[in-house]
Amino acid sequence: MKPFQLPRWKLSSCCGHECGYESMYEGASAGGTRRDFIKSAAVGVAGLSAVAALPTGSSAQGRTYPPPPPATSPVDGLIDFHVHTAPDVFGRALADDEEASLSKDRGMEAVVLKSHTALTADRAWIARRRVPGMKIFGGITLNGSAGGINVDAVRWMWRMQGGYGRVVWFPTFDADNHVTKLKEAPSGIKVVGADGKVLPAGREVLKECAAQKLVVETGHSSGAEALAIIEAARDAGSDRIVVTHAEFEVIGMTVEQMKKAASMGAKMEIASLGALSGPQAHLAFMRNSKNVSFKESADHIKEVGAAHFIISTDLGQTANPSPPDGLAWLIAGLMSQGITKEQIQTMGRENPGKLLMG
Repeated sequence: MKPFQLPRWKLSSCCGHECGYESMYEGASAGGTRRDFIKSAAVGVAGLSAVAALPTGSSAQGRTYPPPPPATSPVDGLIDFHVHTAPDVFGRALADDEEASLSKDRGMEAVVLKSHTALTADRAWIARRRVPGMKIFGGITLNGSAGGINVDAVRWMWRMQGGYGRVVWFPTFDADNHVTKLKEAPSGIKVVGADGKVLPAGREVLKECAAQKLVVETGHSSGAEALAIIEAARDAGSDRIVVTHAEFEVIGMTVEQMKKAASMGAKMEIASLGALSGPQAHLAFMRNSKNVSFKESADHIKEVGAAHFIISTDLGQTANPSPPDGLAWLIAGLMSQGITKEQIQTMGRENPGKLLMG
């Protein structure tokens, strides 16, 4: 009987880099369904994570076993502020409701659905109906598909039935900083002008976000641009601001910039995808980005303070760990570098909870 094979996928990173590749997973029975594959993949990733956590030399009668299931889920009560799900134009492993159900089963309180190209406020409403008891939020990313820096798109987003559209991301893979830094295009969507100040259209968006208590995310702006957005957001009356995966190479935020952002009330996002990326990454598209080590992230937390960070995953890509497993892996890595359970609660529950529901 032939092993179960996945078809060719066109993969994309969070940042929108595409890489065609063929991946085959053996072990599932022929004719297995997509849901069967998702379940077996989730179990496999959890098992690998458990094995990696074993102390060296741990064995019984010469054989090594993974530890028993934890008494309490390591992600119990936490919030993932950055999850990519299907449907999408990029390869995603889980649909909205599948990811929400998996996160609920692991004891998580909430997830935020993000798309680079489509509204997710409406999808959050549908997912909540399918997974009762799970808090699911969405928003809009101001890339070209939304008309760029478009205050009308923001206004219609937060009006969506249910009121679960809570987050506005400034441009990501269409951002001027993104496309010029990665040499993808001569220019992209600008948020900040040559004078270092947020442009009028951006200020209109920030006023709307402040009035509706929406979370402002800086997207793929540079570290310096992010500081300009934070300053303008505060001038507009907004106090819910996140520097999107501040440690990623495309953002390049320095410790000094993080401290300045923190002094203005912004939170910096630490994402699991950064620790998975780098030259040795298991997926080709992730090898173009630098690795953000657990030590680097832990050092940032120690220098700036856990009160100024949120932890998330930026996961959901086909063939990557599931978001709950990726979050548990990030937590284990940070704690191995001296971050405490109390700090994890601050970054994984208290801070994101105030941003979304405070």
